[in-house]
Amino acid sequence: MTITATALPKSGEEDGTVKYAAIGPLDLEAGGFLPDVVLAYETWGQLNADASNAVLIQHALTGSTHVARGATDEEGWWEQLVGPGATIDTNRFFVVSINIVGGCYGSTGPSSEAPDGRPWGSRFPLVTLRDSTEAEARLAEALGIEAWHAVLGGSMGGARALEWAATFPERVKRCAVISVGAYSTAEQIAFAQAQTLAIRQDPNFNNGDYYGGTAPEHGLALARRIAHITYRSALELDFRFGREAQHQEKPLAAAVLGERGRYQVESYLDHQGTKLVRRFDANSYIAITEALMSHDVARGRGSLEAALSRTTAEFFVAAVDSDRLYFPAQSRELAEALPGDVPVHVIEAPIGHDGFLTEIGQLSAQLRGAFFA
Repeated sequence: MTITATALPKSGEEDGTVKYAAIGPLDLEAGGFLPDVVLAYETWGQLNADASNAVLIQHALTGSTHVARGATDEEGWWEQLVGPGATIDTNRFFVVSINIVGGCYGSTGPSSEAPDGRPWGSRFPLVTLRDSTEAEARLAEALGIEAWHAVLGGSMGGARALEWAATFPERVKRCAVISVGAYSTAEQIAFAQAQTLAIRQDPNFNNGDYYGGTAPEHGLALARRIAHITYRSALELDFRFGREAQHQEKPLAAAVLGERGRYQVESYLDHQGTKLVRRFDANSYIAITEALMSHDVARGRGSLEAALSRTTAEFFVAAVDSDRLYFPAQSRELAEALPGDVPVHVIEAPIGHDGFLTEIGQLSAQLRGAFFA
């Protein structure tokens, strides 16, 4: 199989800009098939002569590949961790971030053209995290990377990092799994199903074949509202909003139910839903959410301990103390099942799950000492 990828840049002038690689056909774990998969990715820094300095950073559910700004003016989502002189120093390391299969930031997904020239839409197959790992391994080969110095990510990105370490143990020297456990729990699947159903029940969803017409924006916005509640802690929502009314609105003044004003927290969730609608595809939200539902590093590999015994990487496990989506107990369970003595580092943040983004700087010293000294 011939894999074509954009040539690696000779300087930092292309850092943080999207590139594309055609990796060929992909047989999928659940029985589906994609005949011609393209992966979008970004890079920072330079690959050294023996390709020993490559670091893969995996994005979370609706995240993009834009980890750091690089040569662009757009701020990245892990600026605290990645860049010249940062913990993951792009003057020393070659950093790669890949848009997951099923996404809408350049990789093959439901909005991409199928072989007949129409968007995949309702015909897009189920893609698991294990499938995305197989696709990413082909891109790594095209870039000349036989093994990663480190693979790391938070939330779904952490699940993807863990899958890499279990699927290709000889190709991952170090692995950081942040704010996620070894598998998606029943509760996490339940929250996810509520989100995908919100989209599917939008009158404009049309079984996923809405391209060229009105997109299911209301359903996508509702899905984001449900998700965002799990991303933030009760303490943070109470502290920021309490029971306050939105400016110039009156939640307790209305002749009929449909005319009452909003509380501030309602306005906040409306804002979060609107923001996502502007940048994300509803079908991709379903595809990636269901990929996260599939997360189970032990699937088909025996017990959790047996599945993780195949790994050879050094592990770094971390949790957010106030996380109510991926509880710290799940990180502890993962650490205890890993070979050797793996501590669980803690991000102290009242914000909840999103602390893996906003407070990642708390782990800078520990990550530098463990992986990037």
